[in-house]
Amino acid sequence: MRLYFHPFASFCQKVLVALYENDVPFEPHVVDLGDEASSAEFKRLWPIGKFPVLRDEARGRTIPESSMIIEYLARHYPGKIELIPEDADLAWETRLRDRFYDLYVNVPMQKIVTDRLRPAGRNDPHGVEEARRQLQTAYGLIDQEMETRTWAIGDRFSMADCAAAPAMYYANLVMPFDDAHRNAAAYLGRLMERSSFARVVEEATPYRALFPK
Repeated sequence: MRLYFHPFASFCQKVLVALYENDVPFEPHVVDLGDEASSAEFKRLWPIGKFPVLRDEARGRTIPESSMIIEYLARHYPGKIELIPEDADLAWETRLRDRFYDLYVNVPMQKIVTDRLRPAGRNDPHGVEEARRQLQTAYGLIDQEMETRTWAIGDRFSMADCAAAPAMYYANLVMPFDDAHRNAAAYLGRLMERSSFARVVEEATPYRALFPK
């Protein structure tokens, strides 16, 4: 299998965590969308042009979207960590929390980051303020849940934690947790200690300068 990705992209990191959790063998293929040849090669595989994308030659499948990739891995390349629980209710909870971290933490975080990359005079202060409010609300919900939980769905690591790890990591950089969100901060600490995510963070270090201040 070949993964088309960038080591510093949060949704790509989500998939990397899943792969590393179960030691799934794959061929990494870093995509540089700023390079014409690299971008053209990638878009021949997936014309939408957004990563991550998994290409499984053995099964003749091209799978885009981080959650769909993890679902695919859980079904066809399962490992010791059951990222999608077999229990139907827990599986539903996993998908719900996965969507929560993608849509209400990762997306507003990316809004704030991309606004910092815009040319002068083309910023979107209203959109950034909305994103900050959404993050603040999400932080509160996470803090409440993590008062009694170790991981996103309880006491077991799942796809939802794969989503939470990069989303929380980058969100904390753009809008740090305060004293009102100690449980959320502790959850991020547990995610950072997870060997799979620690590896992801380490591999992204050479690209850290890309993150806007």
